[in-house]
Formats: sequence, C-alpha cells, structure tokens
Amino acid sequence: MNNALLLKDRKRLRLVLLLAAGYFVTELAGGLYTNSLALISDAVHMLTDIASICLALISLWIASRPATTSKTYGYVRAEILGALFNGLLLWLIGCFIFFGAIERLRNPVPVMASGMILVAAAGLIANLFAALVARGRMGDEGSLAVRAVFLHVIFDLVGSLGVLLAGVVVYFTGWTRADPLVSILIGSLVIYGSWGLVREGVDILMEAVPGRINLDELRGELLAVPGAEELHDLHVWCLSRRELALSAHAVVEEAADPDRILADMSQVLEHKFNIRHITLQLERCNRTNCQVSH
Repeated sequence: MNNALLLKDRKRLRLVLLLAAGYFVTELAGGLYTNSLALISDAVHMLTDIASICLALISLWIASRPATTSKTYGYVRAEILGALFNGLLLWLIGCFIFFGAIERLRNPVPVMASGMILVAAAGLIANLFAALVARGRMGDEGSLAVRAVFLHVIFDLVGSLGVLLAGVVVYFTGWTRADPLVSILIGSLVIYGSWGLVREGVDILMEAVPGRINLDELRGELLAVPGAEELHDLHVWCLSRRELALSAHAVVEEAADPDRILADMSQVLEHKFNIRHITLQLERCNRTNCQVSH
C-alpha cells in the first residue's frame, strides 16, 4: 500500500470534513426555520456525510498500518469495509427521504421559500468546493474510501441544486409539493448512484476478477511468453482497489529457462496489467512426467 497516497487522501478528507460540518449546522437551522423537508433531508444526509468521512479517515488510517505475521497483507481491506458500509448507509438515507417525502405529499405543509433559496444557494457553493477537493484520483488508482465520500458530496451537490429549484418553484407559484417531490428525486439519485460502490466493495471482498482485467487477454499475454505451453489455476483478485494479486500454474517447455520465463511473465503482469502481487508456479512437462520447477 502506498502510504504517500493514503496521506494525501486523508488530508483531502479532513478539509471536506470541515466543510461538511460547517454546512450541516447552517442547513439544519435553515430547514427548521423554513419548515422545508428538502432542507432537513439534505441536512440529515450531510450528518451521515460527516459520519462517512470520519469512517473513511479511520479506515485509511487502519489501511496504512504495516503487515504483521498474522496479517501478512496488512490492513489494506479496511478501506473496502468502510466504503461498503458507506454505500449501505446511502441506501438507508434514500429510504428515509422517501418516507418523509411521501408523508409531505399526503399532508402538505407551508414552507418559507426565500429561506430555502438562500440556504440552498450557500450549500451549492460549499458542496461544489467540497466535490473539487474530494475528487482526487477517481480512476483505477483511487481509493474506494475517497470515492465513497466523493459520492456523498456529489449527492449533496445535487440535493442543494434540487432544493434551490424547489424553493424557486414554491416562491413563484406557491406549490409546496415541489419540496417533497425534489426530496424523492434526491433519494432516487442517492440509491441509484451508490449501487456501483456497494457492488464494487462486495466484488473485492468476494475476490472477484477486477472489472478492468480481461482474463482472456491476460492469459493470452502470458502464453505468448517464449517457452510457455499451458496455463491453469489462474486467479486474479483485488487486495484493495489499488492493489491486484495473481496466482497461476504455467506449464513450460522441457528445455526452457524457468528464471527467464518467470521474469518475462512478471514484467508482462506488472507493466501491462499493473499486477504486482504475483505467485507463479512453473511445471516442466515431457508428456510422461511433470516436475515442479518453481
């Protein structure tokens, strides 16, 4: 695990935490003052953001701990557990928003549109800045814990935009049902957007083949190494979102140099597939006898 990358992630999340905590107080007070369910729902979501950022920071700190004799891979999967919990928390938030919005649709209540607009506009600016800070490395090398927080912030950004639009509608038309309808939209986006996060976390814990790895292509590249004849018991899985591992048995020609083949295969795996935790067992076969070389 690259501790320098983890340190950058933790610094980024600390700044996002300060922004989230400040806006949570503002939004909750504004929601109670204006009687806006959309603002209160978004404030509750912001509170869970604060919890999720704290969880991400803790999981990244645990993930940076060195390996031990009992945990030889270290604690790299701590961030996966934290991200998975965050994804499930987003689902819970979506359900909470749905129930509150349905009740408001059945029994509309007056809201203060001008206050909604002011608080939502402030939230839009704060969440936009937080999203830029949390964005970081969202590609294959990015931390799943940071991605989870980034999703929380993006949903807050969408929520602030929705509340702003609802406030404008209520202000100009007096149609108070715009408030719970926007809440339902926010809840739907939360559940839809967090599905990929939960699925990826489960796949990593189940040691599924990473989505960015084409197993047939990888097999072909290894068999293209001079001296390789056959490949079996091939497994590729994630230790964390950044780190991939592979194990395989390779049958090689009887006269082949096993050290050269190991070096060539390792180079292919590292440079073309970014796999650095490699276990390769070479077997010499002369049709009548197979002997393990490495």
